[in-house]
Amino acid sequence: MRVTGPAPRPQALLLSFLGDEVLGRGECVYTGSIIEVFRHAGVGEQATRSTLTRMVDRGLLRRRREGRRVYVGLTDRSEAILRDGERRIWKAGAVNRDWDGTWTLLGFSLPESWQRQRHDLRSQLTWAGFGALFGGLWIAPGDVDVSGIVAELGLAAHVKVFRARADVGMDIAEMIDDAWDLQELANRYRAFEKAWKPYVSSGEDLPTEKALALRLRLTAEWLQVIRTDPRLPVLHLPATWPAGTAEETFRAVHARLEAPAREAARRLIETVPA
Repeated sequence: MRVTGPAPRPQALLLSFLGDEVLGRGECVYTGSIIEVFRHAGVGEQATRSTLTRMVDRGLLRRRREGRRVYVGLTDRSEAILRDGERRIWKAGAVNRDWDGTWTLLGFSLPESWQRQRHDLRSQLTWAGFGALFGGLWIAPGDVDVSGIVAELGLAAHVKVFRARADVGMDIAEMIDDAWDLQELANRYRAFEKAWKPYVSSGEDLPTEKALALRLRLTAEWLQVIRTDPRLPVLHLPATWPAGTAEETFRAVHARLEAPAREAARRLIETVPA
């Protein structure tokens, strides 16, 4: 059995690996171990080394030498990214059943010549779960802290943020459909479920190395889907919204792969205390 569709980029797989095998353990990992694990995942040595170098250069990993061996460990930045991924996967979940009716509204007005700043702000807002209600007015469900985004881009003087509730009679479902591309997001969930559902009921006895490689890809692909999901209130989504069944598939396949993947990790991965 084989997962269909394009494989995640090596950096996405590496973040998945670090979240599974390094986060919270106070360890650094031998780069040769990572190369070996990624070989089983179909990623060549050169691609793995290039990814490690880029992540060190971007402040997402730090190098450590022990004799002739090179190890890599987490930085504060990568740990924050991995903690966010861990929260989204195992705590927040893909279905928002606990929405309290509040929205975060963000309005901005930038000079026409600030094309780059406008692009950067829109990209960051999309990543944070916002949708464009109107040109300069963006909205996200719940209480979303955007202070870090605004400060990083240096736009505090050009951005206003409010917390609000919809007026009685407001068609929230219609507003959601206007502000977000629900069809594209639903297609991502359905594609994930179609690719991974066969592993739920398959009786195939997976080698431990293959199980480890599959778990890396499973988690990376799931994160790619849920990180583009603003977690809109399920109360106002179509009755056939596929996030719940896709999440059930993710959890079932992850549980099936867990034991053999841990066994492979124990044999293949060499670490030293950070």
